[in-house]
Amino acid sequence: MSKIVFTGAGTGGHIFPIIAVARELKKQQLSSISYFYIGTKDDFSSIFLPQEGIKTKFVLGGKIRRYFSPASFFQNIFDIFIKIPIGFFQSFFILFFLMPDVIFSKGGYGSLGTVIAGSILRIPIFLHESDIAPGLANRICSNFASKIFISFPPKETEYFPLKKMVFVGNPVREELLNGDKESAKQIFGLHSDKPVLLILGGSQGSGRINEAVLGILPEMINDFEVIHQAGEKNLKLIKNESETFLKPEDKSYYHLFSFLSETQLRHAYAAADFIISRGGAGAIFEIAALGKPSLLIPLSESAQNHQVKNSYNFAEAEACIVLEESNLTPHFFLEKIKNAFLSGQTKKMAQKAKEFSKPQAANNISQFLLEYL
Repeated sequence: MSKIVFTGAGTGGHIFPIIAVARELKKQQLSSISYFYIGTKDDFSSIFLPQEGIKTKFVLGGKIRRYFSPASFFQNIFDIFIKIPIGFFQSFFILFFLMPDVIFSKGGYGSLGTVIAGSILRIPIFLHESDIAPGLANRICSNFASKIFISFPPKETEYFPLKKMVFVGNPVREELLNGDKESAKQIFGLHSDKPVLLILGGSQGSGRINEAVLGILPEMINDFEVIHQAGEKNLKLIKNESETFLKPEDKSYYHLFSFLSETQLRHAYAAADFIISRGGAGAIFEIAALGKPSLLIPLSESAQNHQVKNSYNFAEAEACIVLEESNLTPHFFLEKIKNAFLSGQTKKMAQKAKEFSKPQAANNISQFLLEYL
């Protein structure tokens, strides 16, 4: 029985590509493969991975905070000298008794102990880096990896040695590409001829995007029907404020959700005429695979400024508009969207996005991993 261990934790940007690769491996109809996950426990790993038949083994993981405050200093000391070593030993003993054929890491602080332990046990290790600028965990783990799968071209991707990089794109769940507009009408209650805006704040929502939307919501509803994924922690406030701002006859054009399930998201993607999103690689490559025009608002505090770099790389391909947070004022935000429609820019962005896409990324990675299973 062949065994593969996945690792990487923190956000949907780590977990959903793992799911995409696992699904591609399963399509090969190889019942002789067992799937495991070793990493820190979070909502995404504990909820979504078991649904895919991936057995989860949770370990401690430390996070290095790169901003300074008295609290962060002591948290870093605790994580470096307590949590990271414990997580390493937990990973080592799990791997020693499991002895998988290969480890596939998506990065993040939860992957560090597993990758280092795997290298000591001589288990082949493969990384995937979603962003142009790698995070600290993948920078460290790259020293132990046989190959590093990258999402953006090698000449754009920072830090890694050229001889280790394999340019594949970012794995996208194929199911997200098969949505249906008629199903979307039923799920979301879409009922007008207005263009549909899909607003995504990332897997955890975005307070700044939400604030900008609320600042122009009545004007936005005049021209668009809106599906808004706002995040769980923001939902109650936005719901209350949107009901205050909107006229009773306009409320049916605004569809608010804390989080979109895979089924909801794929049909929302199908219905969307324009997408507003953060600049994470997961969102960019989903938008690209769908061939949708978009406006990206990269998170300004992202590690190594990776969201800004990702977004501008996509924009250089003429596939999107970038609006940095420093310029995110409500009415400027709305004008950017309106101008894209009025100028006909949306058609060109859709075409260029499709050209940018790498829809076979998960399949290409799975074929590579099969050589070791």
